[in-house]
Amino acid sequence: MDSIQVKVPCTVKAKLTEKLKKRIIDELEDSLQKVDLELQQMGIEEKRIVSEAAQQDIQRAQAARQHFAIERQKRMDFKEQAQAKLEETKKLAIGAEIVQGTLERTAELKIGSNMRELMNVEVLVEDDKVVAIRG
Repeated sequence: MDSIQVKVPCTVKAKLTEKLKKRIIDELEDSLQKVDLELQQMGIEEKRIVSEAAQQDIQRAQAARQHFAIERQKRMDFKEQAQAKLEETKKLAIGAEIVQGTLERTAELKIGSNMRELMNVEVLVEDDKVVAIRG
């Protein structure tokens, strides 16, 4: 056998345009608003559930508090990450290349193939259009 077909990763990068930057910022701000709303709703729900549970069983009330504390922390961690990403995005210069994710592609691996060349392929996108394929 002289060759085989293999799946290899392909990095997708986007060239930052005003349109893309605005979309990313809008999505992050929307996510932050949703998290704030969830945190407010959780606070109201926690008070109701804990007070009901406390009337029946102290251990159940403590378990409810612990559950809400864990869920609140998850949302606070997400909020912190989203705020950091928002600030980072606002500082990015138009024209910068940002990683959007990875895809898999099929490549032919032959005897003597350069693995580095096969593995280091990226696609550059600008306003949802492929503008370059780099190898």
